[in-house]
Amino acid sequence: MSPRPPAWTATLTWKAAVFITVMCCALAALLGALVHVSVTRQTVHSVREKALSRLSEAVQAYEAGQPLPRFAGVDTPGLPEPLRALATSGRRGTMVGDRNGLPIMWAAGPADGRTLVAQVDYSLSRSTITHLDRSILASSALAIGATLLVGAFAVTRVTRRLHLTARVAGRISAGDLDARVNDPHTKGRSRPQDEVAIVSGALDAMASTLQDKLLSEQRFTADVAHELRTPLTGLSAAAELLPEGRPTEMVRERVRTMRILTEDLLEISRLDARTERVDLAVHTLAPLVEGVVRASGADRASRTEVRIVRDARVETDRRRLERVLGNLLANAHRHGQPPVVVTVDGPTVTVRDHGVGYPAYLLEHGPQRFRTEGSGKGHGLGLTIAVGQATAIGAELFCHNAPDGGALARLTLPAYVRSAPHDDDAG
Repeated sequence: MSPRPPAWTATLTWKAAVFITVMCCALAALLGALVHVSVTRQTVHSVREKALSRLSEAVQAYEAGQPLPRFAGVDTPGLPEPLRALATSGRRGTMVGDRNGLPIMWAAGPADGRTLVAQVDYSLSRSTITHLDRSILASSALAIGATLLVGAFAVTRVTRRLHLTARVAGRISAGDLDARVNDPHTKGRSRPQDEVAIVSGALDAMASTLQDKLLSEQRFTADVAHELRTPLTGLSAAAELLPEGRPTEMVRERVRTMRILTEDLLEISRLDARTERVDLAVHTLAPLVEGVVRASGADRASRTEVRIVRDARVETDRRRLERVLGNLLANAHRHGQPPVVVTVDGPTVTVRDHGVGYPAYLLEHGPQRFRTEGSGKGHGLGLTIAVGQATAIGAELFCHNAPDGGALARLTLPAYVRSAPHDDDAG
């Protein structure tokens, strides 16, 4: 198994830097090669013409019987063999070679079965080409570095805006519907918007629309619940005046169900609005859990087993925690099978039944209001309220199925950490 590359190599900044570097190197190499070939060709051509010109002067002096110039000679030692063979065959030619460690442009031609040779110092030309190559490399490195800096600055500005948009999207998904990107590029309608501004503007528009719809739903839920309380109060009072009998019991049961549903709707609307205040205090968890089990009813308490593995002190809102545990117990007895086991292990409380387990939609998407499966009992609000209240007190509630069957809800509370006493308080 090959090792995974570091996470930063997947970032847009890294990919852009690699792309810019590769393109700059390729462009610098191409331009450098073109300049090198062009200048080298011109330089060699100029020196070659000079060497052939000197060879012509040497030929004229040789044919006139005059002394040869100092740059010419016959069968000069050090002449490259390919050039000597060319001159022996009756043709003229030039070739760059070395003589005594110095670069020389040789020119040779035939002379009565011998080889007439002319020389031109090639040191300056070779030095010029070497300096040119170094200049090309230095300027290419400087251009690549400058391009990388400018490109990194430009890409970083874009990625910073993308990261801001991603963080705002995360806040919105976490429930902060007031979060907005407010990209300044979306403010000026007179100038064109780039792609990041379009995405940011679309996210802000979506968040505003979603917030309006959710607030409308919250107001509707709260208004309906409030409007139902008054007639339900009167209906409950009227039901108490009915003569005893099975019909009266059915009416009273339905009224109680409607009252519980109304109170649940009000509680959900308050949780959605995030207006409730948490009253934190330090509590010992095991006695609190045992009290919730006893308060759940004699029938449910008798079918519930409480296991204390390790007690702990937690800082929480007792009323809300009791609400969460009570809903988890009620859900386990209503939709699961006995025995229902409640385990306290430090700041973690698990409620487990031995029924068919949670439905697939709940494991995948979490509790959904007014959606139940199996027996169809209840309104699907108990777990929704439990999740909301757990979030309010800073706890984590996970619902999954036990490996050997049954639904298992795990509630992890923030453990109480006693701060160290100050020196003036000790002793």
